[in-house]
Amino acid sequence: METATLSLYHYQSCPFCELVGRAIDRLGLPIELRDIQRDPAHRNALIEATGRVTVPCLRIDDVPGESTWMHESADIVRFLEDWAS
Repeated sequence: METATLSLYHYQSCPFCELVGRAIDRLGLPIELRDIQRDPAHRNALIEATGRVTVPCLRIDDVPGESTWMHESADIVRFLEDWAS
C-alpha cells in the first residue's frame, strides 16, 4: 500500500476530522486535504463516490487506478498508523 496516494475529505469545524488531522500531523504523512465546504468539486466527488457527505473520509488511490473510500475517524487513524509503519 506504500505506493498509494491518500486524500482526506474534511471540513474545518468537524471534531472527528480534527482527530484525523492530528494523527496525520503526528505521523508526518503527505496527505492532500480536501475541504468539502470550501470546494464544491471535492464535495461533489465525495457524494458521487460514496453517496453521502459524511466526513472525515479517506480516499486511498492505488497504482492500478482503483480508489477505496474509508469513513469513520477511528478506522482512518488505525489505517494511517499501520500505513506509516
